[in-house]
Amino acid sequence: MARGITKPFAYLTKAGFSDQFASKVKNNRIRNLGLKEMEKLCTILHCTPNDFFEWIPDSNSPVDKNHPLSAIRRSDKVVDLTKMLNSVPLGDLDEIEELIAEKLKAKNSGKG
Repeated sequence: MARGITKPFAYLTKAGFSDQFASKVKNNRIRNLGLKEMEKLCTILHCTPNDFFEWIPDSNSPVDKNHPLSAIRRSDKVVDLTKMLNSVPLGDLDEIEELIAEKLKAKNSGKG
């Protein structure tokens, strides 16, 4: 799961969210998200609100690529990477995971 969270309900309730909220998040049934909840989620997940949003422009959209909304437009790279990872044989995933972990470790220590 994202961020290594294998039990999102337990993770959220342990962080102080209600059972009802945690259940809605786990089941992808959030209709409204208040700013307080957004701030708390961003804090515990080490992210920004943009990580929760995706903008899919209408084909007739007059918004150009320099518009601020472009920051939350899903990159084709994300879709391509997901497809690529889904096609990797299970036996090779451990090696890929190790490579990614090494890269992140180097980046976080200022070497990457």
